Amino acid sequence: MGENYITCKEENGSINISEDVISGMVKTALTEVDGVAGLSNTYGAEIAELIGIKSLSKGVKVQFDEGKIAVDVIITVRYGCNVVNVAKAVQEKVLYAVQAATGIENAEVNVHVSGIAFEK
Repeated sequence: MGENYITCKEENGSINISEDVISGMVKTALTEVDGVAGLSNTYGAEIAELIGIKSLSKGVKVQFDEGKIAVDVIITVRYGCNVVNVAKAVQEKVLYAVQAATGIENAEVNVHVSGIAFEK
């Protein structure tokens, strides 16, 4: 994903933001949400790693289309936490982080809860 950029055309030229940068911001925002146990892998990321392609964006997918940023986050929630409340908190925190860092207000965050993490 390191070669994919979100491009914003400005009067003085263009601004290019790597999807890895946004993915990193999303991961940082997730650490601030109580109840998130971690990110989950997608099947595609696991297969890519098996054949030697590193996936820096495990559990985070960033798309930019027609001036809109769409972020998909796949998380696991800690056992005992309200899944819906955690997902909503993730949605709000990630949306704020992306909008504040990029200045692009047209953004959406889709949260996918793939499982529950139990304490050992």
